[in-house]
Amino acid sequence: MHETLADLAYRHATQPGRVSIPRVSVHVATETSWPIPVLYQPMLGIVLRGAKRVVIGDRTLHYDTNHFFIASIDVPASSVMIESLPEAPYVAARLAIDQDVLRDMVVDIPCEAGDNTTAFAVAAMTPELLDAWSRMLRLLDAPDEIDMLAPLIEREILFRILQGPQGALLRQAARADSRIAQVRDTIAHLRANFDRVVRIEELVEITGMSVATFHRHFRAATAMSPLQYQKALRLQEARRRLIADADASGAAYAVGYESASQFSREYTRMFGAPPARDAARLRASKN
Repeated sequence: MHETLADLAYRHATQPGRVSIPRVSVHVATETSWPIPVLYQPMLGIVLRGAKRVVIGDRTLHYDTNHFFIASIDVPASSVMIESLPEAPYVAARLAIDQDVLRDMVVDIPCEAGDNTTAFAVAAMTPELLDAWSRMLRLLDAPDEIDMLAPLIEREILFRILQGPQGALLRQAARADSRIAQVRDTIAHLRANFDRVVRIEELVEITGMSVATFHRHFRAATAMSPLQYQKALRLQEARRRLIADADASGAAYAVGYESASQFSREYTRMFGAPPARDAARLRASKN
């Protein structure tokens, strides 16, 4: 089934005027990639061919066709390495999590007790979940059925996960009074103010937690400290500006750095090359 779905998804991802399913995206790579940083937004990801290694904070996750990835909040990954098979391209699919749909599904499901604030994980693929994904992706060949069936299958995919070991992760994300929701509010504040110094007191005030409790829950959710999280946001935005032809100094100051040399050191540490060289490499790869 994986090979059949990989061929189907690859065909649609590479054809002109491809069919789209709301909140579903297909990603392909024809060769193994160098490590790149990305910002994962709430989503479910499956691999149809190949494998992927993801580094988030101090955690390293590896998943392939037998596993799926889940993130319930915005999570910066410092390194994403795609492992493509020699004889065939890497193919993966994602479903963006609609918070309204998720909230509607879990409104009557009580959240487990405890302080578990993990916001991302890799879990084993089940036959039931793979079957639901199969029916979702086969809609690419039946565009007239997408409007009617895609929302139903989307809910089934979420239902399968809610009923499994990672159900608590999704339920925590859906409840407004959970620790995950409080962490998500502070992340929104960091994203809106990534270019200035954000005091820890600002974030603590948003959550109503003590400083120690906030640090514990933020790290549990993101595998990094608030300062590390903001740094990742800054560097990813700087990289976006560099690719769009901004100069290194201009990009550094635009995202909040006061020292160009510090920016260059931290940029090189995250992306594996100095700003100008990394940007040139990325522009060349798109040509």
